[in-house]
Amino acid sequence: MKVGVISLGCAKNLVDTEVLLGKLKSSGAVIVSDPKKADVIIINTCGFIEPAKAESIDTILEFAEKKKVIVMGCLVQRYKEELQKEIPEVSAYFGTESWDSILEFLRLKPKEDIKRVLTTPKSYAYLKISEGCNRLCSFCAIPLIRGRHRSRPIEEIVEEAKYLADQGVKELCIVSQDTTYYGRDLYGKAHLIKLLQELEKVQGIKWIRLLYLYPTEVEDELLYYMANSEKVIPYLDVPLQHISTEVLKSMRRGYDENFVRKFLDKVIKILPHAVLRTTFIVGYPSETPQDFQKLLDFVREGHFHWVGVFTYYQEDNTHAYALGDPIPMQEKESRKEELLKVQKDVTYKKNLDLVGKTLELVVDGFDEELGIVPVGRIYTQAPEVDGITYVEAERELKPGEMITVKITQAKDYDLVAQCL
Repeated sequence: MKVGVISLGCAKNLVDTEVLLGKLKSSGAVIVSDPKKADVIIINTCGFIEPAKAESIDTILEFAEKKKVIVMGCLVQRYKEELQKEIPEVSAYFGTESWDSILEFLRLKPKEDIKRVLTTPKSYAYLKISEGCNRLCSFCAIPLIRGRHRSRPIEEIVEEAKYLADQGVKELCIVSQDTTYYGRDLYGKAHLIKLLQELEKVQGIKWIRLLYLYPTEVEDELLYYMANSEKVIPYLDVPLQHISTEVLKSMRRGYDENFVRKFLDKVIKILPHAVLRTTFIVGYPSETPQDFQKLLDFVREGHFHWVGVFTYYQEDNTHAYALGDPIPMQEKESRKEELLKVQKDVTYKKNLDLVGKTLELVVDGFDEELGIVPVGRIYTQAPEVDGITYVEAERELKPGEMITVKITQAKDYDLVAQCL
């Protein structure tokens, strides 16, 4: 059986897809990259916000009438009955973590101790440490889709990390819906540092990057651990969502502007070379022009290397749904572009500060245009969401290689470096 798999959405969804690919391959299926050559196409969907849902539905419709299609993932978990009614051409619908059920539907026999098939460059891999979320943020449907927080045992995660290292992976990107909550359900208290201590022992892994940290759970102990760690790099992905106390209160985030400012001061005091990434939501129902101006001014202060911006979308069955959606989409998009423009200048200045510095770089591959210029990332650049570094080298570089470079040029988001 020839199977084509399409993965949509976030890095956590990609890990689910890689697990599915491993199960398909071990059961005898042939994985094909060209959908035209596939006997069946499996689409792993995203159901987070409206644009993601639209992309998922468009992808389903693109293939549903031409091929045997199976749809899985977040969109199905949330809207299975509606999808079955509206797109009956699909052969079967499965929710999240339904790998074995899909194999059974395809009459393929699952095997034990299956390893995921990596789809990322050899240099890095995502390592999912938990599933679900216990937070009650007013705008977010993730707990409705993925359920309550469920940590994976440390031993299981470490075994997967060893497998990834054996594949040549140099960087582990730790992902979950709430990374700082890790271990509370399984061990009775936060166990992220204990997990990191065990992951640092894995031979071959050079960098460990933490993504999706909840602001109120980033404790001093974690920051001091990062400051003294040989492998956990000083990169913190901490979604703040806003700076206005009034908006944060309505969002049910559990903190205010004063907390955020003290938090940022603490991070820089303990980790002077910390790289901060965050995300903000613009156009939230209660966001006034004054609230947005406060957010603009806050970002202009230059705390963050990287900022992602989402426009607010009204989500069914969330607490904020009752607030309506009073801000026109055109205004939301305008605010998004204005905020990104401010951050663009901040990122460029931070990139300029790196010129002349000698740093480690992991080689991801080669540039998209010609396929001959090596590209990689220094510790300030997370895969896929941040900028990249173009490398000038007199010798052939291979994906997955760790090299020393000198930064020679800064661009808006990217860098140029010389291999030493």
